Amino acid sequence: MELLWVPLVVLAALVAFVVASSIRIVPQARRYNIERFGRYQRTLQPGLNLIIPLVDRVNTKLDVREHVYTSEPKPVITEDNLVVAIDTVLYYQITDPRAAAYEVTDYLRAIDQLTVTTLRNLIGSMDLESTLTSRETINERLREVLDEATGRWGIRVNRVEIKAIDPPRSIQEAMEKQMRAERDKRAVILHAEGERQSLILTAEGRQQAKILEAEGEARALERVFQAVHDNDADPQVLAYKYLEMLPRLAENGNGYFVIPGELSEAMRTVTSAFTADRGGDAGTHPATDDRATPEQRPPRALRSQRPSEDLPRER
Repeated sequence: MELLWVPLVVLAALVAFVVASSIRIVPQARRYNIERFGRYQRTLQPGLNLIIPLVDRVNTKLDVREHVYTSEPKPVITEDNLVVAIDTVLYYQITDPRAAAYEVTDYLRAIDQLTVTTLRNLIGSMDLESTLTSRETINERLREVLDEATGRWGIRVNRVEIKAIDPPRSIQEAMEKQMRAERDKRAVILHAEGERQSLILTAEGRQQAKILEAEGEARALERVFQAVHDNDADPQVLAYKYLEMLPRLAENGNGYFVIPGELSEAMRTVTSAFTADRGGDAGTHPATDDRATPEQRPPRALRSQRPSEDLPRER
C-alpha cells in the first residue's frame, strides 16, 4: 500500500504543475503575447487565460497605458548656422502589442532617433528667431511625422512638447541685453506717457474750472440784471455801481483797461446825485435831466464817441 501512494503523489504533483502552467492571469492595462512553438499565436487580454503548457509561452508583456518619454537635449543647427540644444517630451501609447513586439526591435530607441532626425529637418530650414517663436508649429509638425512613422509599429504618438530651446551662451547674453534695453525703453515711454496724460488732465481741469467760473459769473450777472430789471433801480445807483466795478475789471487784466464812453455820463450822474443831496437841483443838469430841452443837452453821439475816452489807459 505504501508503494501505491508514491505514484499517486507524483501524478497529483504533475497534474497540479500542468494546471498551474496552463493558467495565466493578465493584470489590467497589460497585454501578453503568446508564441506556440516559436510562432506568434495570440495576445492575452486582462483576466484569466488558459494556455497549453510546454507548448505555449509568454514572449512579451506590454503596458498599453500612455507613457511619457523624455530624451536628452539634442544639438540642432539652424538655417543661420547656430547650434541650439532642443529637449523634447514625448507622450505615446501602444495600440497594437503584436506590432510593437515584432515590427521593431526597440521602439523607444527608434522613436528617439526619429525625433532627432525630424527636428534637424525642421530646424534646419528655420533661423534662430523663427525657432524660438514657432514652438507650436514645430510640435504639431513633429507629432504628425512621428505618428505616421510609429503607426506601423503599433504605437500612437499623442503629444510632442519641446521643453527647452537653448541657444549658444553668447547669443543668450546678447538676447538678455536686448531685452533689458527694450524694457528700459518701454519704461521711459510709459513714464513720458504718464506725464503727458497728467499735463492733459491738469489742463482740462483748469479749462473746466474756468468754464465753470465763467458760467457762474454769467449766471450771477444774469440774476443781478434780472433783479435790477424787476426792481427798477435808480440810475444814480447803477452809475455808482458802474464806477465801483471798474477797478475790479482792471484787476483781471494785463495792466490796461478800456474806459468806455459811458464813464462821463456815469460821473455826471453821480455828481448830480451828490449835488442834489447838498440842496442843488439834480434834475436841471442838461446832461442827466430828461426834462432838459434838446438844445440844452449835448448830442448822444458826442457823449459816447469821444476819442480820448475810448483809448486804453495805463493803470
